[in-house]
Amino acid sequence: MKTRVTESLGITYPIIQGGMAWVAEHNLAAAVSEAGGLGIIGAGGAPAEFVREQIQQVKKVTDKPFGVNIMLMNPEADAIAQVVIDEGVKVVTTGAGNPSKYMEQWKAADVKVIPVVASVAMAKLMQRGGADAVVAEGMESGGHIGSITTMALVPQVTDAIDIPVIAAGGIADGRGFAAAFMLGAEAVQIGTRFVAATESIVHENYKAMLIKAKDIDSAVTGMTTGHPVRSIRNKMTKEYLKLEKEGADFMELEKLTLGSLRKAVVEGDVVNGTIMAGQIAGLIKKEQPCREIIAEIVDEGLALLNRTYEK
Repeated sequence: MKTRVTESLGITYPIIQGGMAWVAEHNLAAAVSEAGGLGIIGAGGAPAEFVREQIQQVKKVTDKPFGVNIMLMNPEADAIAQVVIDEGVKVVTTGAGNPSKYMEQWKAADVKVIPVVASVAMAKLMQRGGADAVVAEGMESGGHIGSITTMALVPQVTDAIDIPVIAAGGIADGRGFAAAFMLGAEAVQIGTRFVAATESIVHENYKAMLIKAKDIDSAVTGMTTGHPVRSIRNKMTKEYLKLEKEGADFMELEKLTLGSLRKAVVEGDVVNGTIMAGQIAGLIKKEQPCREIIAEIVDEGLALLNRTYEK
């Protein structure tokens, strides 16, 4: 299946794995790339040398293209931007900021730059700044979210810019894949379903919560602080929402969530940790290898698209 995204990135299928902090490490990224998608190492708040080690680990097991997601609020973002160049990584996705300060050095090193955007205005800004594509991410996604749904955001972004658009948020199967293409996207970014992949290193408690989740089991915290985050409801989210309702200040709320993602992902604390997941979690029924996940999504998605165009 060829699109501008697959051609530009050198991948077989137009599927990109989300750059999820603590989750998107070398095992998952390598597995997705080996299966024909684009695996992504999530730098999150990690130090630059840790990211370098992750990159080198991926290179040991695959020669397929892969990328790095850089959260631009990371204090070591400057160093990570250089690590990407030093290690010959050819794709960067970015979030939590504007990557324009790195664009010149990345372009000189032939790095493809794909920012995650949550609005038409940001998509236009990224195109003017030299981005190769954008990920238009709807609020159905897990983790840090915007305020517009995928169904509304993607077609408006595709109408507004000329570079390729990658749809994200609420996509976990072939139906979501096909819908994204019908909205004008040329690839999809998938996060939550890959969290439950066999190669994902997240704690089994986390995976079990995803697999048993229903459609209404996610909550959005941080609306009052301007930093909304979607995760599965648990004791921590209930306490956070209670404090928000009572008017707690930002620092008090931050204290509650400090290190909470690691608690869930690494330690398996699904009571007090943050179990980031999208609203699509209710579609995830079992743990599967990345190759199987990608094959299912593509086969179902192409069948649906072919049936639509035949009509």
